[in-house]
This record gives sequence, structure tokens and C-alpha cells, in this order.
Amino acid sequence: MSRVRVHNFSVSLDGFGTGEGQSLETPFGHAGHRLNEWFFDTRTFRQMQGKPGGSTGVDDSFASNWGPGIGAEIMGRNKFEPVSGRPTEGEWRGWWGDDPPFHTPVFVLTHEPRPSIEMAGGTTFHFVDASPAEVLERAREAAGGLDVRIGGGPSTVRQFLAAGLIDQMHVVIVPIVLERGERLWDGLEAVEQGFAVEAVSSPSGVTHVTFTRE
Repeated sequence: MSRVRVHNFSVSLDGFGTGEGQSLETPFGHAGHRLNEWFFDTRTFRQMQGKPGGSTGVDDSFASNWGPGIGAEIMGRNKFEPVSGRPTEGEWRGWWGDDPPFHTPVFVLTHEPRPSIEMAGGTTFHFVDASPAEVLERAREAAGGLDVRIGGGPSTVRQFLAAGLIDQMHVVIVPIVLERGERLWDGLEAVEQGFAVEAVSSPSGVTHVTFTRE
């Protein structure tokens, strides 16, 4: 059976995966770009932007695992669109332009299902109101035997962890303190049990922590 994976999920020292006050101008709220600065310097990110260069060290080694072997993604509504100030339905097509980086079916968890949106490059957004287990079944079928990536945000990853549905998870501990926003670990006491946990420090200051289901 295909695996369920989380990659490049950044959290602050106090456990926040996004800041407070998400808007069209600030997708990560008051956190700004601070959670993901480690990623922007990597060769993997620059290739996603169609640009040359970028670092090839430990950060890129982890970042580059994001794409290979993935056949579908599941994300929460807040990753697809802003919580407040949302544009009129039909106008908003995600944060990523006409050719999003996913190139697979993407299942967006929402209490407001709507028609699917087909984008360039093989990405199609499907909007579903379903439990984690139900949407995972649909994503696995769409993935055609490849793995399914849980893309975030924090509440979506938390739901799949609580349901015991994640096989591999890569969390990046970023040395910043946010104090407010949405936390990843709330309600997940002892979630590390059942996983083999490893950590690797990077010269950029972040720590890459991997959880692999035993």
C-alpha cells in the first residue's frame, strides 16, 4: 500500500506551524516568511521557481524528498485560500499561479465543497468534505499506487496524526518564537510513540526531525 508522507513542514520553537492573521498579503500571518527562509535558499526551491543555483547541503537534501514518488496531495482549506478576505468563489485559484508545483490531484478539505479546478501542469484541485480516512481513500485511488502527501496546514497534519494515518513525517524546527498562530502538537501527547525519530542539525540553524512509522 502507498505511504502517507509529510515533508518540509516548518514549526517554530514554540510549536506554531503558521502565524496569526492570515490574509491575501500574508499567507503565514504574522510569521511572514520566517518559517520557510531555510527552504528558499535551496536548489529544490529555486528549481520549482524555474531558477538556477541554490544550496545543495543538508537543507536541500531534505527539501528534495518532497516530490519523488508522490501521486496525490491532501491539504486543508487554509493552505489553499486565506481564512478572511477570500475572493469571490471562482476567482481564487490558489497561491501558486496558473501552474502550481504539485502536478498531481490535490484534495482540499473544506466544509464548502465546490467544483474542481483544473490547472496547468497536471494539478487539479478537488474540494471535499470528508474525514481524514475518507479523503485518504480517494487520494490513494487517484495516486495510482504512488504515495500521498499531507501538505498542511497544522490542523490538517494534526488530524492525520491523531488518526494514525501518517507513515513518514519531516518536521523542520526553526529557531524563532511566534507566541501565537496555529500549533502543530496540541492534543497529540505521546504521538512520537510508534515512530523511529531522528534529528539532523543544519548550518542554517534549523533542525530536521524525521518520524518513520515502525
